Amino acid sequence: MTGGADAPAVSRLLVWRHGRTEWNAAGRFQGQLDPPLDAEGRSQAARTAPHLAALLDGQEALLVSSDLQRAVDTAGALAPLLGVPLRIDERLREHGLGSWEGLTRHEVADRHPDQYADWMAGRPVPGRGGEAQADVAARALAAVADLPPAATAVLVTHGGTAGRLIEGLLGLGAEHKRVFGPLGNCHWSELSFQASGWRLMRHNLSALTPERTEGGVRSPGDRGPFPELSATDAPDAPRAGASPEEGAPVTDADAG
Repeated sequence: MTGGADAPAVSRLLVWRHGRTEWNAAGRFQGQLDPPLDAEGRSQAARTAPHLAALLDGQEALLVSSDLQRAVDTAGALAPLLGVPLRIDERLREHGLGSWEGLTRHEVADRHPDQYADWMAGRPVPGRGGEAQADVAARALAAVADLPPAATAVLVTHGGTAGRLIEGLLGLGAEHKRVFGPLGNCHWSELSFQASGWRLMRHNLSALTPERTEGGVRSPGDRGPFPELSATDAPDAPRAGASPEEGAPVTDADAG
């Protein structure tokens, strides 16, 4: 979907990761298991939805979500603000992580030390089960290719799938995997299709919370778009609500 490709039916994408779950807060791999949003995750969705709605004001928009409930509930905060139906596409669900789903990084290291060593070294992880990265990218790209015509589509998805989708749209090869930091919970990235193909316009943006500003000044550690959207805003280090992938090796899927 890069240079020379035909123009897609939708030329602007907002790739939005779901809000936080208790498993995100605990650093537990979710994969295709389906823990619900926690109180902070629901608050994140409620805070973020008006920001996204403002970005789409007056535009013809699509809203498409993974079928996993944490994504559906996040998307549900935006649907009434846009006045559009919520479409569900299981191809946007998270990377299946096989036997690692439901475990923390420490539990994986304890129960599957050889697999964990492969993961830490950036090698394939035989015996874990789940999905291959290429298969995740292929299904997410197919979901984009099948979108009906619209100015913008908001895709509500997951950390691992968002990463593989962005990499696939930009045509990044294996040697460039994980060039971009993973999306934080309820953060989004914006891509635009131009003459040369897809371009990443903004990455890992978030809505500000009141406590994160003081006197109109960005507080230390804040990574949100204040006063303007930042171009490539990626988290510096693991934090509450992050996934086991933040600060982890450069291959493999996000926790969900």
